[in-house]
Amino acid sequence: MRALVVLVALQQKVNMAGLQIRFEDGASYERMMGTWSRLTGDIFLDWLAPRSGLRWVDVGCGNGAFTELLAKRCVPSEIKGIDPSDAQLSFARGRPSARPATFQKGDAMALPFPENSFDAAVMALVIFFVPDPVKGVAEMARVVRPGGIVSAYAWDVTGGGLPAAQIQVEMRAMGLSPPLPPSFEASRLESLRDLWRGAGLDAVETTAINVQRTFASFDEFWDINLLGASIAAVVATLSPYDAEVLKNRVRARMRRTPPGASPTVHAPTR
Repeated sequence: MRALVVLVALQQKVNMAGLQIRFEDGASYERMMGTWSRLTGDIFLDWLAPRSGLRWVDVGCGNGAFTELLAKRCVPSEIKGIDPSDAQLSFARGRPSARPATFQKGDAMALPFPENSFDAAVMALVIFFVPDPVKGVAEMARVVRPGGIVSAYAWDVTGGGLPAAQIQVEMRAMGLSPPLPPSFEASRLESLRDLWRGAGLDAVETTAINVQRTFASFDEFWDINLLGASIAAVVATLSPYDAEVLKNRVRARMRRTPPGASPTVHAPTR
């Protein structure tokens, strides 16, 4: 028997022909998504409640934001972080608090480990980026021992409550189409259940969470979101005039925040 846990959260992802979403700058990713990953990851781990001393594999570890949280909170005996980006892995290796984690380049659809190598596997905000999610989940199930944990948390890409939703709404109102990740359909709750059950996993459990993040100002919110590959790719196609129009439209949308309050972005889930 293999246990499984899936959490559905929420994120900024978007769809423009010819554009791809890539994360190659660990420091920029830390400002943009690292905070969101920890906010969501804390709630995820509260719910998952894994025991200490487990052997973990963090699939699609990126710059190590969740890996570090896992190391701090769960006292694992081992963590292997796998990611396709050399730049992200370099940033992850520089996290002193991530010990005992080790990081290596790898493919979520062909993990470089024998069967039953780990007690637990996790994909944190990753499943919708895996070109073939069926293979990705099957690989996690393969490398986790019987009775172990195969888990994920993923933004509800199709649910409309993304961290960059205010920007995306105004982009679409201007006739723009921000790029979606390659497997965005996998973020639907029913799709996640099907993926886990299709991999032969038992005791499939799901939950939903809400997270929020407060920014010091609108300019901080805007500048941080421009670090995201999807938003930046679209803004880069605009003339300076249109880019300013977009920014002002988003600013006006966010002025619904009460006077004197800092802008807060809510990421509700289904």
